[in-house]
Amino acid sequence: MSGGLVVVGTITLPGVRRSVGYARRFLRDLLPPGHPVLDDLVTVGSETVCNAITHTASGDGGRVTVSLLAGGDVYRLEVADDGAGGGRPRLKAETGAESGRGLRVVEALSESWGFRADGDRTVVWSELRFENSAGNPDRGLSQSSRTLMSAAFEGGNR
Repeated sequence: MSGGLVVVGTITLPGVRRSVGYARRFLRDLLPPGHPVLDDLVTVGSETVCNAITHTASGDGGRVTVSLLAGGDVYRLEVADDGAGGGRPRLKAETGAESGRGLRVVEALSESWGFRADGDRTVVWSELRFENSAGNPDRGLSQSSRTLMSAAFEGGNR
């Protein structure tokens, strides 16, 4: 795990299918348009939230929490579910099936990924790295950032 990370945003959603779209929008709104990891972050977030709702108690009247942390040249996405009765995420063997590829997508797009137990809950994490060549060391995390969308501090409904 990378040190020096700060929380950019966290949202807790009901464990229903439409929450996958809300999670995507939440993540998309946290980074400036055109950011080098934006599309990969949204895809990884979509896959991990969908897995939480499909394979854990989150999808049976529970909830799922999505958090984005940042520091240095890394974003860390964490998705916490309500637990799967002791079951933990695992890569499935490639079978050519139309489903069961979510964690393979996460693995392909992430610098690193894994999970940790948090009581009965499981937190799946993924780290995405990028080069910060724009000379903006805060990556849009402070109110004075040149790349921050003003709606984040104005309470806008974007």
